[in-house]
Amino acid sequence: MSINWILLIIGGLFETGFAISLGKAQQTTGKQMGFWLASFAVCVAISMYLLFKAMGGEKAIPVGTAYAVWGAIGAIGTVVAGIILFQEPVTFWRMFFLSSLVLSVIGLQVVSA
Repeated sequence: MSINWILLIIGGLFETGFAISLGKAQQTTGKQMGFWLASFAVCVAISMYLLFKAMGGEKAIPVGTAYAVWGAIGAIGTVVAGIILFQEPVTFWRMFFLSSLVLSVIGLQVVSA
């Protein structure tokens, strides 16, 4: 696995961070809301920068693959965090489609090697 894939995975995790921050900001007011909005800004900046870095350099990941994998990692992380932090429902179909998304991300990595 190249450094670009590692950067992309970390960037996807920060995407999860900015989605969680928005969810938490919705649940708070005052200084707490300000903290979560600042967390959102930091996470989105880091996430976008790592996506940018993953698409360049010696072993650049093609833009379409990079964006799809980055978005999928963020989506998967956000669904899992929503279940854990926001008590969102766990249903068969949610888990089925989440699993298909995971398999799609793995497939994209394999064919982009």
